[in-house]
Amino acid sequence: MPDRLPTIRWWQRPAMLLVASRAGGWFYVHVAPHIDRLLVRLSRGRLSVALGYPTLILTTIGAKTGQVRTTPLIYLPIGDQVVLVASNGGSSRHPGWYYNLRARPEATALVSGRTVLYNAREVTGAERDDLWGKAAALYPGYVKYQQRASNRQIPMVLLTPKTA
Repeated sequence: MPDRLPTIRWWQRPAMLLVASRAGGWFYVHVAPHIDRLLVRLSRGRLSVALGYPTLILTTIGAKTGQVRTTPLIYLPIGDQVVLVASNGGSSRHPGWYYNLRARPEATALVSGRTVLYNAREVTGAERDDLWGKAAALYPGYVKYQQRASNRQIPMVLLTPKTA
């Protein structure tokens, strides 16, 4: 069965304009994670500040500190895999979770109420282009973020469930 992207609802379209703005990007990088860490856990992934987009809680080990770090993120589901977009709201810098996964490419994620252990790898080339198109179809704000982050290509990370 082919992967189906979540449907963008009519009420999400006007909200996307705000979210894709500089102020909206700032809110989703600096304020929303504090709310979503609790909201996503309590609702088992059904509720999020992210306006109905699929949201997970990524747990990594800090690249510099070695401390546990949790980050709520919108994700693109591809079968049992998860695609993450390291947009950082269009900032000129990659988000911390991206560096954490580069240093230690193993993470857990709370996805739809289940905690799963994943191996992470950055996608490049044609695979990245294909997944970028799917991610931008899910959340068109990524295109604006890429325009703002013109000094860097926004990385994409594929999480694959780790088998025992």
